[in-house]
Amino acid sequence: MTIKKILIQATLRLEENKIDTPRLDAEILLAYVLNCRRLTLYTDAEKILTDEQISRFEKLIELRIKKIPVAYLIGTKEFFGLNFVVNENVLIPRPDTEILTQCAIEFLQTFDGEKNFLDIGTGSGAICISILKFCKNSFAAATDISEKSLEVAKFNAKKFNVDDRVNFFCGNLFEPIGEKKFAAIISNPPYIPTAEIKTLQDEVKNEPLRALDGGEDGLNFYREIISKSPKFLLNGGLLAVEIGINQAVAVKKIFAENNFCDIEILKDLAGLERVICARQKF
Repeated sequence: MTIKKILIQATLRLEENKIDTPRLDAEILLAYVLNCRRLTLYTDAEKILTDEQISRFEKLIELRIKKIPVAYLIGTKEFFGLNFVVNENVLIPRPDTEILTQCAIEFLQTFDGEKNFLDIGTGSGAICISILKFCKNSFAAATDISEKSLEVAKFNAKKFNVDDRVNFFCGNLFEPIGEKKFAAIISNPPYIPTAEIKTLQDEVKNEPLRALDGGEDGLNFYREIISKSPKFLLNGGLLAVEIGINQAVAVKKIFAENNFCDIEILKDLAGLERVICARQKF
């Protein structure tokens, strides 16, 4: 069985099972099995695969047909130009969240004072680790309610050599932090309304429910994070959160009700309102 032939067969199988990107997924999975770049699949298209390689690839295709996300199958996901380790215990980082990350980096680079920040619900650590990589004199605290998620985040922090600039805490939101204050607080909280969880794509349903369910109206975590943040922010500090579709007006109102100023809504590359950031009033 050649690379070319097995790719054709796998793509057809994925198409038949209504996988959105069958050819791309087949290429990523085969490149993972062969430990090569996707380009090599074309330059070595006539290469004969071993029985062991075929078996591993076919098992991955079977799992993909069951709507297991590709990122979980290969164990990594690129975010902000970095290749993060992920597994079923963490939400898969999405390109849209890079808007939140960039917002925090730009703020910290211009902040006059200690450039320390808090990442609430860190998951894989993708947000805080990316900030630390591109804002060299920054320091982070990161919380998550899941010990298993923190294991992934700690692994990624060591992988990217920032583990000396971040402390991870297990607990709900601000609970493990004590009375420390930060220049910035960032979060990509759960924001899917509970009733909408069942309508999500099957792939998304395989991700941790706790990282998706934002309560009846999807705003539970915004209410708690925004109302409690002033206690943990330095004067002039930034609070930035990712938001879901059609949540901008409601979340902006929560910011205004909690004495924040300079409230700004940032759009993603698709033109959707994706991040709200605001400053703590002096």
